[in-house]
Amino acid sequence: MHTRLLPLLIVLMAGVLLALGFPLAAGMAAVEQQRVVVDRIDDTARFASLAQYVTARPADRTESMAEPLTTLNTELRRYEDLYDIRVGVFHRDGRPLAVAPDWTLPREGEARQAFQESLAGRRSHDPAQIWPWARNRLTVASPVVRDGDVVGVVVTQSPTGALRSRILHSWLLLAAGELAAMLVAVGAAFRLTGWVLRPVRTLDAAAHDIATGRMKSRVAADSGPPELRRLARSFNEMADNVEDVLEQQRAFVADASHQLRNPLSALLLRIDLMALDLPDGHTEIESVRTEGKRLARVLDDLLDLAQAEHAAAEPQLTDIAELVTDRVGAWLPVAERNGVALTYRGPRAATGWADPIALSSALDAVVDNALKFTPSSARVEVLVEVAGPRVRITVADGGPGLTDEELTRVGDRFWRSNRHQNVSGSGLGLSITRALLAPGGATLAYEHNRPTGLRATISVPRDAG
Repeated sequence: MHTRLLPLLIVLMAGVLLALGFPLAAGMAAVEQQRVVVDRIDDTARFASLAQYVTARPADRTESMAEPLTTLNTELRRYEDLYDIRVGVFHRDGRPLAVAPDWTLPREGEARQAFQESLAGRRSHDPAQIWPWARNRLTVASPVVRDGDVVGVVVTQSPTGALRSRILHSWLLLAAGELAAMLVAVGAAFRLTGWVLRPVRTLDAAAHDIATGRMKSRVAADSGPPELRRLARSFNEMADNVEDVLEQQRAFVADASHQLRNPLSALLLRIDLMALDLPDGHTEIESVRTEGKRLARVLDDLLDLAQAEHAAAEPQLTDIAELVTDRVGAWLPVAERNGVALTYRGPRAATGWADPIALSSALDAVVDNALKFTPSSARVEVLVEVAGPRVRITVADGGPGLTDEELTRVGDRFWRSNRHQNVSGSGLGLSITRALLAPGGATLAYEHNRPTGLRATISVPRDAG
């Protein structure tokens, strides 16, 4: 969720900054250009004043025309030398009166358009915006007016290198500011998403803990937005209620199993006493005795399951390979009695984080189940291997195995395959195994064994987590 929310916030903030930055950049370029245009307007107005005297009627002049024209040309050349700005004074028909450097008014283009606009008695319109990548000149024209008539036009064409450099410099400063703002925004986004999602991650971890049997897990409801704090409080209340219900259920199962064992033991004793007065091998007595013993096993398994679900895990660093080797050795006599080859394969040492007693009990249940369903002359192999952050214990038997549908139900309470009803058991052994493994973070999974049989895999974490 963090990887989805953070890019969204960054994109939104980048969009806002760009939406503000583009108009601001355009405005900065317009301001820089307007300064140049104002300067050119002042210059053209000054040259227009000089040109008014040059174009005056002889009766209005106190000196010959050559001297004012020479002065005008001198001013234009000096202006061009100083600023590298092309300037010219033109008659109404476009003939040059004085230019610097020598150039003629083109028949089309910006200079001709500005010239035509000034013939109407007003200065030319502001030129098009100059951008850093454009290399065209900036053209400004002003009319030369005498006695209310336009007798000529002053046209200037300025190079834009300095203007483009200033615009680019201002844009670089703007980009640096936008980048700094973006970095600040990204940092704020990281803190914001962390503040918002931290309770969500905590809630997710607590929900996972409860789903895997760690019912004591709770969420701190003192951080994050108010809605998430309220959700955390509701989650804690729900977890408390679920834990209470499960505790009541476990207590009921344990109490009922314990209370039923005493009368059942008394009943079995009475059956044995009655059997003394009957002939040996009485079928009804043997049948009742078998059912009574089966009921006793079910009650014992129910009590074990309730205790396993209630017991707190005490995981510690354990040599898994040594523990498995020891349990395989303990089950060898049973395997030999059944004619089954029980073997171990794996490293001499492989450490993991587990409760040794719970893991031993779980492994005993899995090996016992494998030996029950493996026929004589077949084999059961126990394999230990290190797989990344986990240590896997695999018990592969050579029995009939399970179907795909049965694999989805294996481990359910009181479930047994219809094909294996003749094998003794209550159907609670694998449920007890899962209950023993869950508090320590271990898992139990099943799959087909090739060519035949079932593979039960206990996965134990290598580190405390």
